Amino acid sequence: MEQFLTAQFFITAAINIILAGTFGYLITRKHLLSYFSKGKWWLTWLSVAIITLMDELTSIFYAPSEAFRIIGTNAIAFIILTSILIRFLSMRMTEIAEILEFHGIKGGGVYSFSYLVLGPTVSFIAIASIIVDYVLTASLSTVSAVENGLSFFEVSAAGKFAMQAGIIWFVAGLNILGIKENAKFTFGIFIVATIILINLVSAGMFHMHVGSWGTIGQSFSNIASGMNEGNWFNAYFFVIIGVSSCILAYSGIESVVQTAGLVKSWKDVKRAYIFLAVTTGIFTPLIAAVVLSSDINHAQHETDLITQFARMVGGIPFGYIVGFLASILLMMAVNTAYVASSELMERVAHRYGFHWILKTNNRQSLYRVHIGNAAFYTFIVFITGGNQMLLAEMYAIGLLASFSINLGSLLIYRYSKGTKDVLAFNTHRTGTIVLFAIMFSCFIYLGYHKPYGTLMWSSVTAIFLFIGIRVAKKRAPEIKEIAQTDQPLNMIFYLVESEAENLHVYFRRPNENAPSVDDTSSAFISLYHPRAGIPEKVAKNHFRFASQSQSIYHGITEILYALDYELPHKRITIHLGWPTSSWIDRLSIGVMMMSVMRLPKLFPRFNFVIEYFGKPKAVKE
Repeated sequence: MEQFLTAQFFITAAINIILAGTFGYLITRKHLLSYFSKGKWWLTWLSVAIITLMDELTSIFYAPSEAFRIIGTNAIAFIILTSILIRFLSMRMTEIAEILEFHGIKGGGVYSFSYLVLGPTVSFIAIASIIVDYVLTASLSTVSAVENGLSFFEVSAAGKFAMQAGIIWFVAGLNILGIKENAKFTFGIFIVATIILINLVSAGMFHMHVGSWGTIGQSFSNIASGMNEGNWFNAYFFVIIGVSSCILAYSGIESVVQTAGLVKSWKDVKRAYIFLAVTTGIFTPLIAAVVLSSDINHAQHETDLITQFARMVGGIPFGYIVGFLASILLMMAVNTAYVASSELMERVAHRYGFHWILKTNNRQSLYRVHIGNAAFYTFIVFITGGNQMLLAEMYAIGLLASFSINLGSLLIYRYSKGTKDVLAFNTHRTGTIVLFAIMFSCFIYLGYHKPYGTLMWSSVTAIFLFIGIRVAKKRAPEIKEIAQTDQPLNMIFYLVESEAENLHVYFRRPNENAPSVDDTSSAFISLYHPRAGIPEKVAKNHFRFASQSQSIYHGITEILYALDYELPHKRITIHLGWPTSSWIDRLSIGVMMMSVMRLPKLFPRFNFVIEYFGKPKAVKE
């Protein structure tokens, strides 16, 4: 026993020396967290990764106990499986960040992407899901902060609610005063949290016994048995139940995409997700396995499981330390909810012209948004009675809804656009379909079995949809873009004035530049979507037509019918671009190409040309 304690002491000391040396080296590095480039300060990938990591770390104080309450020790294996799925999901998030950057959009996450792909009305569903996430992040984190901070004290229900409301309004006050967490402060908390939590895991592993390893092995055996029983549908349903129960362990994963506007390039988003994969992607399953396989009374300590585990393996002082750390991290999560929700509301209000919401105080704080958030957070904690189980169920619904919207939007974008626009980073479409099926199935499962979460999500969604439909009709920014579009008669009048017998009409993609040379015998047409913005007009014979409520094929036929009717005495040649993307992409846009192939039968007197002009080979000097 004495030898074991000696070995434990030296191993723990070595771990702490390595951690101290690593962080000491990082602190001396210049531009570790931010740098100045092209007239602007940018955060590094490490900064946004740590901000998200701190958000994800808070889930360890409630997610393992919630998962254990539903599926027992099977949560050990399912948290590992969910971690793997989340890593594949983060690759799709990287792809979304690249697509948004390609379209000149920085940050905004699921809202910006759903707006780009699905339009303003449907994007309000994404807003609802995100708002539900932020509300429940703040509410659940507040409740958990109080439960962990008071783990060793007896406080009445009224006293707990007073403290919960106090945390909510205290953090609101900090934001109203313009005091927000910054990258350096977050990095400092990250260092402290890393040292404490690594020591917690190492102490827990030293206290593991044969029964603990047997519990972990039994967890994997149970999953294998559950997937082998019955048909494939039963196996799939078994996996959905397990993943749904563990999804909260990885809440906050979208924060990197949400804060993409703070970094210079989508490549920083990619590096941040890789960092998260090798930190929380490993640490969260590890701490869950150590705690859930221990002898602690899980049912008795649902709300303060990690804190009580720390007391069990490290003594009462260490339990106090972990409880205090939990409160600090969870309060930072509350602050993150305030900051992120205010940025989202600011983005939406700017887009739709609700400037009264954006009135700031002398410290440039969106105090009206913060006060509204604080009141709503307090109301949610009050009506749920500070019940962590109920809040967790409601939180999971919104989280899975936002995941499903992101993946669904990515599938629609890839189906309609292919990968021609974004070549640097592409994920496999089959994998995206599988991920979407799993996340949407989890959403359906939780929606059916967790009525309170479904009621809140559907209520907020209905409210935002009602507002969104009314607002989008009158205030949508697309209205300004559509107002600048050309009319088909403008093109007809231009071509009528041409003395040439042979006219040429070129259809260009929105991102392809039309020639800047005016030629009265030709017209260049850009069919664009108002959400992407109207292309720049580069010549008199360049015409831009909005394609909003109809397909590209119908937009082309509408123009060709006008040409056929108004210019019957002219010989017209229609030029279409040659598709140069991969075979998979051409299959994805096969429906559109099949429609285009019908054009010669509809307009037999027109000439149709699908052409490609090669690029001259570079001559080596």
